[in-house]
Amino acid sequence: MNLLLIGITIFVIVYLFLNWFTKTSSKKIALTIKKIIVYLSLIIAAIFTIGGKFIFSLPFLFVILSGLKIKGLTALQMFQLWRLIQFLKNSGKFSQGQFNQPQGSSSVSLDEAYKLLGLKKGCSKEEVLTAAKKLQQKIHPDLNREIRTERLSQLVNEATDKIIKSDFS
Repeated sequence: MNLLLIGITIFVIVYLFLNWFTKTSSKKIALTIKKIIVYLSLIIAAIFTIGGKFIFSLPFLFVILSGLKIKGLTALQMFQLWRLIQFLKNSGKFSQGQFNQPQGSSSVSLDEAYKLLGLKKGCSKEEVLTAAKKLQQKIHPDLNREIRTERLSQLVNEATDKIIKSDFS
């Protein structure tokens, strides 16, 4: 009896869904599916985050970063930016003075400068300038007025100056 009731319930749900699907425009269907995917991603990410599984919170991070409206970032670039911010936070270079924390140090070591720009020692001056320019195009405060990227932009400038002064002068 229970199987019959479950079967009828599934049949009715599928019938109602297909009926809605045939009567609705494709634009509305696409929008609804997009919303469902975003909500499911947020719910799953929240569950994984609460569960303490750090690696599984990356979908939540991607949803948040895409919501920041940083123009032109791919998922890989968002992940690299997230790693960069984590590295800078761990080294004490990216604190914003929030929660009674001191403002981050303004000096960047040479190794940190290369990591920040994603370069290896021995690269040319043009490669340093190109990497800094590409990164600044993504995070410059004038291009991203909705979020605060001033400190990150300042660190990119400091890293560029440090590499140029120490390796090319």
